[in-house]
Amino acid sequence: MNRIDQIDHISRNNSRLDRTFHLSVRRTTAMREFIAGLSTFGAMAYILAVNPAIMATAGLDRHDMVMTTIAAAAFGTLLMALFANLPIALAPTMSSNIVFAQIVVVHMGIAPRVAFAAVFLSGLIFTLLSLTQWRQKIVLGFPEPIAHGIRFAIGAFIARIGMTTGGLAVPSHEGLTFGSLANASTQLVAAGLLATALLMRLRIPAAMLIVILALTVAGCFLHKPDGDVIMHLPARIVEWPTYPAHLLFPFDFGGLLTELPIILPILAYFFLSDFFDATGTMMAVTQQAQLAREDGRIVPGRAAFVSDGIASVVGATLGTCTVSAYLESLVGVEAGGRTGLSSVVVGVLFGLSAFFWPLITAIPAIATAPALMIVGLNMLAGLTSLPRKTTDDVLPPILMVLVTVMTGNFMVSLAFGLLLYTGLIIVTRRWQRLTPMLIGLDMVFSVFLILESQIQGR
Repeated sequence: MNRIDQIDHISRNNSRLDRTFHLSVRRTTAMREFIAGLSTFGAMAYILAVNPAIMATAGLDRHDMVMTTIAAAAFGTLLMALFANLPIALAPTMSSNIVFAQIVVVHMGIAPRVAFAAVFLSGLIFTLLSLTQWRQKIVLGFPEPIAHGIRFAIGAFIARIGMTTGGLAVPSHEGLTFGSLANASTQLVAAGLLATALLMRLRIPAAMLIVILALTVAGCFLHKPDGDVIMHLPARIVEWPTYPAHLLFPFDFGGLLTELPIILPILAYFFLSDFFDATGTMMAVTQQAQLAREDGRIVPGRAAFVSDGIASVVGATLGTCTVSAYLESLVGVEAGGRTGLSSVVVGVLFGLSAFFWPLITAIPAIATAPALMIVGLNMLAGLTSLPRKTTDDVLPPILMVLVTVMTGNFMVSLAFGLLLYTGLIIVTRRWQRLTPMLIGLDMVFSVFLILESQIQGR
């Protein structure tokens, strides 16, 4: 092939990419999209270690969770790339995995297969509503203070989990006390927390991933109180991936119907958290990429929401928790990402990471603890931006955070927040805020509190 033919071949390939992803229209290039994809993957690759560690606390095999995390992230991201053409990456979410493992399975005693069925059903509802105009009505009808409170309370819960798994907070007869800094693993977690905060302040894209890997390596040389090293490297770093076939369609719909009175608030949470997380994230990313219209609507809105909903449905089918858009996609946007081509890069990198499952599986809990704490603290940072016009805007979110921190029970905090908000707007006669959705949620969570008190009383 002579030089003229080579130039013509490259031009045809570029035009094909251009037609598929509208590179010229969005004023970007294939190289810029590739760099943006690398940046996004580096910023959110920590989920490959963190999500399996969290899901394993529900009694699920950690290797299996590595595979399901990778499969769900790769599928969801590629779907968003090819169907919606947006520079948005998807993966199992940091809020839903905590609720799935710690609250639904461990605390409430719900079987994982029933919980997977709840995730599947909430994702299906999300997808169907994304095809209608009800999506916007739900956003407008849900109380904003409670939407804020959900995010803040989950942030507090995630930070609490990070502190306990990292040994900075240890159980005692008085509740939680500060861990011993004489323990090498506790020192490592404290150093990791400071290092993560510093690297993120310096705007290093892969800050969390860098610290997770650094703590893993350091754990190979430091010893626990019993004399054993903190981290044992696997015999092989790279190995051919094997998917856990038993986790395909892991549903128990009969159990879901049996447990429906208890599981209904969980269904509401999975749906609402996915709905509002996806809405907020996609709005933020598309606006930063200057892909939103003047009225703030996402371009293309319906395709983006449908992609997110289908990703959750397929994620549950593959055996993981709710899959949704990641705010770390902003890192790729800042690197120049404007189209789904950058998301294709992210999806491919997720797929390639499946070959490193022995190393991912071996990462100790203390290596992921700083990431959990930082994620939680970042979610709590929005407390400073709460509107201070009325008490019904401020008190419910703060109460939700307080109950979560003190009890470790997010669902109870959500119930208290909703009921307090309703009581305040009734007392102040703000009847326009007493929406049918709010009344319905109050009824659901009142039943939940009654059932929760009965369970605790056994």
